[in-house]
Amino acid sequence: MSERTLTDDGMELPQFFYGTAWKEDETQRLTELAMQRGFRGIDTANQRRHYHESAVGRAISAAVANAIVVRDDLFLQTKFTFRRGQDHRLPYDPEASIATQVEQSFASSLEHLGTEHVDAYLLHGPTSSVGLTSDDWAAWRAMEAIHDSGRARVIGLSNVTLEQLECFYQEARVQPRIVQNRCYAVQSWDRQVRKFCATKGLVYQAFSLLTANRPTLAAPELARIAARHARTVPQIVFRFALDIGMIPLTGTTNAEHMRADLDVFEFSLEPTEIEQIERLAAR
Repeated sequence: MSERTLTDDGMELPQFFYGTAWKEDETQRLTELAMQRGFRGIDTANQRRHYHESAVGRAISAAVANAIVVRDDLFLQTKFTFRRGQDHRLPYDPEASIATQVEQSFASSLEHLGTEHVDAYLLHGPTSSVGLTSDDWAAWRAMEAIHDSGRARVIGLSNVTLEQLECFYQEARVQPRIVQNRCYAVQSWDRQVRKFCATKGLVYQAFSLLTANRPTLAAPELARIAARHARTVPQIVFRFALDIGMIPLTGTTNAEHMRADLDVFEFSLEPTEIEQIERLAAR
């Protein structure tokens, strides 16, 4: 079972999340399987283009009915996605104001997931890769209102740059508590965003640790570290992520890989090995 961490302000969350993107008709089966294997952090989004959120909800209902979990065991997080990230299957009225779109999307998420609240609600990326727009702030203010209502325990951000994160943190009334980014080794494992999160006590979640870093995973140094610990290279990468302060996400569809992913809590890397992995991509 995934271990849990307690933040400075008392928020408890799993140290490893199961990501439900790109599963389509297999979403319910795989999400149920992940919970059976021990995952208690479930990440989804109300973005039918890449996620099947209602199938995640069916998986949770089945897991509860079969006494695999109770709702309070789970940390559920979902996201609001702007129009540019959606396909034609929209969870809101595209002609409505951004604030109304956020509220409609969130209400739909609660219905999909069969819950009265989520543990985290994330903005699934700003409208632009540079800076923030009035639409970004309109969405965030609507998310702040949802947080105020108690329907989302915390709110956060995904796919943000350091500049965007700093701006949100400085100007938001309710500051982001979670940052979830695709983590590239060639970008020093998102070091600057991670450093900001560590300084401010924010939770940093990393996705695509394997798929975004295939050349790095082929490095002979990683193979040697894996051999020393009698582990796989993916296990070494996930253990490295934990050791440098990340909460990793996995989206594996393989039952044995799910078990192996959670086995990373059973060993530790040496400080010299952590330093070696940090230097791999920089080289």
